[in-house]
Amino acid sequence: MTDHAPLPFPSQPDDRLRLALRKLQGALEEQAMAVAEFRGQVGRLAAAVEGLRGGLNTYRGRLAECALDLAEAREQALRLGRTSDIWLRG
Repeated sequence: MTDHAPLPFPSQPDDRLRLALRKLQGALEEQAMAVAEFRGQVGRLAAAVEGLRGGLNTYRGRLAECALDLAEAREQALRLGRTSDIWLRG
């Protein structure tokens, strides 16, 4: 078993300043990595939302086509009904 003595806290003001600056630099580097990762995630989210928007626009277009087809089928059914009424009366 190895004894590890605690590192003494720097006693000189310049040493304390250097230690604080090293810790600050490390924290800034960690923050920069976290911000870069966050931006990447936001970019992926934006791409996913854009894909969803495209899918919804396609779906909306298909629904509009379906509504037109349904209106046409309704008109044809009404016309067929009127024709059958004429034939049944005649």
